Amino acid sequence: MIGLHFFNPAPVQKLVELIPSVLTATDTTDRSRAFVTGPLAKTAITAPDRSGFVVNALLVPYLLAGIRMLEAGHATAEDIDTGMTLGCAHPMGPLKLSDLIGLDTLPAIADSLYAEYKEPSYAAPPLLRRMTSAGLLGRKTGRGFYDYSDSTGKSTGKGAKR
Repeated sequence: MIGLHFFNPAPVQKLVELIPSVLTATDTTDRSRAFVTGPLAKTAITAPDRSGFVVNALLVPYLLAGIRMLEAGHATAEDIDTGMTLGCAHPMGPLKLSDLIGLDTLPAIADSLYAEYKEPSYAAPPLLRRMTSAGLLGRKTGRGFYDYSDSTGKSTGKGAKR
């Protein structure tokens, strides 16, 4: 038994996390890696069999920190995202990426991580929960931290202090 974690959208994203269990045979891991890197032409990394694997264990606290910064009024959504795209060479900022992932999906991942590790950085911020309750789920509903209804992608200003 082995887990394969594909990233969304799977046809485009090049990374797959291989997650062997404590009982997975080395041959199973080797064959899975060969399948991922051969016919699928993707890059494989080995991740521990734990909540968040490698990528989400690092990504989720980053996304939640961006939401907390907006919620506290320290910066606008645009400034947070521009800072991370131009200052850190990320392809998109944490709030746009949260909108893409889905503001309903993100707290579900955060809750899983928090349940396992009890780390405060994994706790979903109140703003995220309020937005989810209000049906502001990001791109899938046309509105999250940004408004996608008219394709301009303007910030909704959620959580920003006026």
